[in-house]
Amino acid sequence: MIPRATYRIQFHAGFRFDQAAALGPYLAALGISHLYASPIGTARAGSTHGYDQIDPAVINPELGGEDGFRAMAAALRDHGIGIIIDIVPNHMAVGGSDNPWWLDVLEHGPASARADWFDIDWAPADPALHGKLLAPFLGQPYAEALAEGALVLAADGSAVIAHGTHRFPIRPEDRAALADETDLAARYDGRTAEGAARLHALLERQHYRLAWWRTAADEINWRRFFDITELAGLRIEKPEVFDAVHALPLRLYAEALIDGLRIDHVDGLADPAGYLRRLRAEMDAARAEPGYLVVEKILAADEALPRSWNTDGTSGYDFMNEVSALLHDPAGEAPLTALWEAETGRPGAFAEEEHQARGEILDRTFPGQFAAAVAAFHRIARAAPETRDVTAGMIGRALRGLLLHFTAYRTYAGTAEDGRDRLVRAIDAARAEAAAGEAAMLDRVAGWIVDGGAGTRDAARRFEQLCAPLTAKAVEDTAFYRYGRLLSRNDVGFDPARFSQSPRQFLDRIAARAREYPNAMLATATHDHKRGEDVRARLAVLSEIPEEWAALVAQIDTGPVGEKIAPADRHMILQTIVGAWPLDAAALGDFAARVTEWSRKALREAKLRSSWTAHDEAYEAACAAYIADLLSDAAPRAALHAFVDRIAPAGALNSLVQTALRYTLPGVPDCYQGTDLWDFSLVDPDNRRPVDYVAREPVADWADAPALLQTWRDGRIKQALIAHLLRLRRDHPAIFAAPVEPMAVTGPRSGQAIAYRRRAADKELRIIAPLRIARMVVDGQPMVSRSWFADTATDVIGVSPAISPRPLYLAVTDAS
Repeated sequence: MIPRATYRIQFHAGFRFDQAAALGPYLAALGISHLYASPIGTARAGSTHGYDQIDPAVINPELGGEDGFRAMAAALRDHGIGIIIDIVPNHMAVGGSDNPWWLDVLEHGPASARADWFDIDWAPADPALHGKLLAPFLGQPYAEALAEGALVLAADGSAVIAHGTHRFPIRPEDRAALADETDLAARYDGRTAEGAARLHALLERQHYRLAWWRTAADEINWRRFFDITELAGLRIEKPEVFDAVHALPLRLYAEALIDGLRIDHVDGLADPAGYLRRLRAEMDAARAEPGYLVVEKILAADEALPRSWNTDGTSGYDFMNEVSALLHDPAGEAPLTALWEAETGRPGAFAEEEHQARGEILDRTFPGQFAAAVAAFHRIARAAPETRDVTAGMIGRALRGLLLHFTAYRTYAGTAEDGRDRLVRAIDAARAEAAAGEAAMLDRVAGWIVDGGAGTRDAARRFEQLCAPLTAKAVEDTAFYRYGRLLSRNDVGFDPARFSQSPRQFLDRIAARAREYPNAMLATATHDHKRGEDVRARLAVLSEIPEEWAALVAQIDTGPVGEKIAPADRHMILQTIVGAWPLDAAALGDFAARVTEWSRKALREAKLRSSWTAHDEAYEAACAAYIADLLSDAAPRAALHAFVDRIAPAGALNSLVQTALRYTLPGVPDCYQGTDLWDFSLVDPDNRRPVDYVAREPVADWADAPALLQTWRDGRIKQALIAHLLRLRRDHPAIFAAPVEPMAVTGPRSGQAIAYRRRAADKELRIIAPLRIARMVVDGQPMVSRSWFADTATDVIGVSPAISPRPLYLAVTDAS
């Protein structure tokens, strides 16, 4: 079943299935066809997102368990609402003491029935790890943890407990021997020399090697999710692992309790195409009607989602990028770039920041994984006489060059729609930097990657599964926090190098997407976004008035506190305050705290003055003090408030335009929780704050748009627009199955509008929306004058003089 529209809910102990069930009447009134749920498998206790699962086969008791889920499904079904769920096939939560699969591997090592369920290299280059896995979960060096009593043998000899949190089971044979001993706590107390020696000897016999967490990047011999040691990669390509992970979602799907799946981090899998073909086959076998299947996929510039995957498309990050680019004025690119360079001294081109970040992340975060990939390619070289003299060093230099210049998540080598052309471009770029005589090695390594044969498959897989996390960490989690030309073009799935696009370019790209994936998800806000959809919509206004933004930047006196902060950080703090400033004065009370929390995360992600592994608390405090000064000192606060008042109506109109596009273009529109009203959230956890659903009822009526414009700051006009468009989608399904036809716009402001129609039989939907109108908003409201429509688009809408006040024009009329 293809959803008409989804509503994303983030489940956790503070928002359970019964609370979502109570939303049935509201979601139905809004026009939602499917609740789109975050992962529901059993996650680590207290999880706020569900991606750290410890048992994917059991519905999380913290959310209400299976009984609660079934009750929710029934309650929602009474209102005509189905369910789509998010699943996590790439990884599980490890460490701690709660994952039975992981604990079994620790206890039995390579002999465990699940030894190859996790992506563990049991025979790495380091002989000390042969038959063992590195367990880098200690909060201090191993010797210190041992001597200080942080490692404690359980009273029954079944496990060693580290820091009172992590459980490391003892081998059965050692456990049996310990059963004959007495006073285990005293005999294995690391705080005594004898106890430490005895405990150390015991640990050395285990199937794991306890280590300080800082050793993970260099020595880990199993695949993590990015650089998170508490999330271990799964080998979902193995049939038994696939069956175990998908038992729950496929059972729920077969029982028609859910209608589809969203696959998290598909690029982390060894074989995305093979995985998705099997999943689609299992879904088709379970029910006669095709289910909905979308993937979380970050598409690089001009990268297409492979048709061979047999999905309904992506979960919408690419659409979010397209809409954002449309809202930006190309005239603002040059002056904003110049301002960024002049104010901060950092590169004006995003590619420079990305390239630098790639090198740093490869060296600091993934050296162990890189070494394993080099070793895999070196084994290929040693296996053939003609390449036996190719050294690991040669391979490493070539592989590094490819990784630094390959600008997508992976190549998909060997599939019908692989990234060979992109790999060739990476080779050309790396060749320019290669030392004399080593350029040829780039072609050889690339040839092994795309070979597709059994002999090269492991090495190619290692390259692919390194390329994806490297790209994610370098781009989204590093460069995006260093590059602040305009933060509205830095978000998950975005291409900051593409500042803007014309309405025709936008519609052409949307049409191409719809031809291949007419039912792909359309999103403008997600649980992953760096800043809320209305923050981005407001910041896009700066592209229209770069000179006014530059004047504000110059007006704000940095003061003695600000002088302690890097100019780039000051610049991004100012943008964040301007973009996220609440329209509701009551929400200003915790605004400084929210921006401060964002700043701390941004600094650590940027990894320039602070980081997650080495906090510079003094610098973070200086940034917090600067934020406090800006929001409490009368002069800067007044200047910022006045500027926000100046651009907020245009930002709100941008938001209404992107809302209209999301609900009228081909695909399945998604509303992230709470964004049915204005959303000025920042990066998680800010974007996962509780939603006040009581304040959202009753659903506003678009027929009241003139009155809603008078009170636009409460966000009800946005809600009314969503409900109106979803009623149109419900009442005119044929129209919304039709292609998009661009409509020519004439008049003096033709470049500041987007117009299109969708026609079916005797009816058509016509849309015309204003763009880049910061200088034309009327009376401080998110709208333009009636004369704007009359002067600009008379031929398109025909009846423009009779239009009552509206932010944009949309109507279903008789086709002509």
